[in-house]
Amino acid sequence: MFGLSKLFSSKSVQKQPIITALAAYRSAAFAVGIDESFIDTISQNDDKSIHIKISLPFAAQSEMPLVEQHVSESINTPVTIDSVVTIKEPAKFKAIKHIVLIASGKGGVGKSTTAVNLAGALKSEGAKVGILDADIYGPSIPMLLGLVGAEPQTKDNKLLQPFDANGIKAQSIGFLVPSDDATVWRGPMASGALNQLLNETDWGELDYLIVDMPPGTGDIQLTMSQKVPASGTVIVTTPQDLALADAQKGIAMFNKVNVPVLGLIENMSHYICTHCGEANHVFGKDGAEKLAHKHGVPVLSHIPLAIDIREYSEQGKLIASDTSAAISDTYSAAARLIASTLFYQQHQSSVEIVITED
Repeated sequence: MFGLSKLFSSKSVQKQPIITALAAYRSAAFAVGIDESFIDTISQNDDKSIHIKISLPFAAQSEMPLVEQHVSESINTPVTIDSVVTIKEPAKFKAIKHIVLIASGKGGVGKSTTAVNLAGALKSEGAKVGILDADIYGPSIPMLLGLVGAEPQTKDNKLLQPFDANGIKAQSIGFLVPSDDATVWRGPMASGALNQLLNETDWGELDYLIVDMPPGTGDIQLTMSQKVPASGTVIVTTPQDLALADAQKGIAMFNKVNVPVLGLIENMSHYICTHCGEANHVFGKDGAEKLAHKHGVPVLSHIPLAIDIREYSEQGKLIASDTSAAISDTYSAAARLIASTLFYQQHQSSVEIVITED
């Protein structure tokens, strides 16, 4: 248990069966159930149904309908749940509670697209989210967020104001240099520019800052790993042997600088045939599983090679934020698992995170 139970709003409600049902709920994100300390109030409505208010310590609001169904069936009474994400952990950098690096060993694996959609998914799960484009030489966040041509602004001539992309705070070197110009900088200059972007942006209060890292294991990666209190990193790869070999180098680098690897995301994992619906593993199969098993980390998600992802990206939209798109569930599941892993590694490091199929 993470704490003592709180006061409940109605003494007539039999609380223990509800608490027991919540504790028994299991999923990839809630690997040890829903703790009693998450509960704010339990009350009974006039129609005898149960209303529960929950403060989630990590971003996972979209899972509450499944929790409602589980508890309703467990106690044989209709249940509704209102939830709010309340991360009570102290800020690690300015007013930012978690910095998550999205990295890859090589380019071309869809890292930036994955990063922005994870940010969108965390926002949809109830969190306050920002994204920093750390790919100094090839910034793509402005295009992916529909902000090409946006010009930086400042209120006090000291701090840059982040751009708002549907509730996500965004910053990129792409806002400071022309989109058709080449950034020809040596490593120290690029690292300095990134450090300036991070430190001189008015991020405000954030639960999660997603950082889209450049590919490889160079100066910028070392700068972010050593000078920024990152909570963890997510490695994006494809099933190809070449991509996996480079992902292996990325994992090794983060292990050396003591940044926890939260897991792998296998992008372009398979292609769903539009005619027969069969999954075709055009780039290989089970590569991420083998690499993850070798390093004792989970595979957070298998994201398919889908035309919808490309179309949304080219329009500057986040498919993860469109709940009508089937692929949004895949990003949401990965985001919930990342958020819960960050929470449990702080509070219960011995928890075994159970990975379920997408």
